[in-house]
Amino acid sequence: MEELIERAGDFIINSRLTLALTGAGISVESGIPDFRSAGGLWSRFDPAEYATIAAFRANPEKVWGMLREMGQVVDQARPNKAHVGLGELEKMGYLHHIITQNIDNLHQEGGSRNVIEYHGNSSTLSCLWCGKRYGTDEKRDEVPPRCECKRILKPDVIFFGEAIPQDALNRSFQLASSARALMVIGTSAVVSPVNTIPSIAKQNGAKIIEINKERTHLTDSMTDIFLEGSAGLIVSDLVAAVKKKGEM
Repeated sequence: MEELIERAGDFIINSRLTLALTGAGISVESGIPDFRSAGGLWSRFDPAEYATIAAFRANPEKVWGMLREMGQVVDQARPNKAHVGLGELEKMGYLHHIITQNIDNLHQEGGSRNVIEYHGNSSTLSCLWCGKRYGTDEKRDEVPPRCECKRILKPDVIFFGEAIPQDALNRSFQLASSARALMVIGTSAVVSPVNTIPSIAKQNGAKIIEINKERTHLTDSMTDIFLEGSAGLIVSDLVAAVKKKGEM
């Protein structure tokens, strides 16, 4: 593993544009279970009933039964070593952008500034009717939270049936086509359109560094270096290797 970390560090140091693609796995160590895992949110709330934009418009009070539970989990979470490590790499100038499927704001809390969010961010709420926006903290004592126009607010996350923001798609595809190194962390990258990011990067000559607890479809088809294990530990070791090399 130490030799693989060293090689991954070389790829990052020698890359003029490095990206990280992150999924639910990077936040598990922060106490946020994968929604699809056993005991995850979708085992108790059918996404067809609770996580579509049509369901929210039809019965926002019902949907907030699920959102309240999700919010309690996210509120208690704190950035782990992987989030903090990526923030350090950005400050050092070795990580340029993060593309994430997560809605938990932990990358930003961990120190990252250049974050492209595919599925939005749960730290703000918006009114679908009048457009007014609030910070989640402003409405923490209201369940469900209401706008001053009396309508029920929606968290700024992408529900099933809503489009991924076009700016996020365009920017991520543009960056992937120019990247020289791509870290894939805590995701199997099977869901469209995020599954195209590794292939775009690979086709344009990027080195793929995969950090996951188990092998994925990427491991044998695209990955140049597979680092198996805890994202927090591996990213911390990778940051240390990059720092050491950068001082040489």
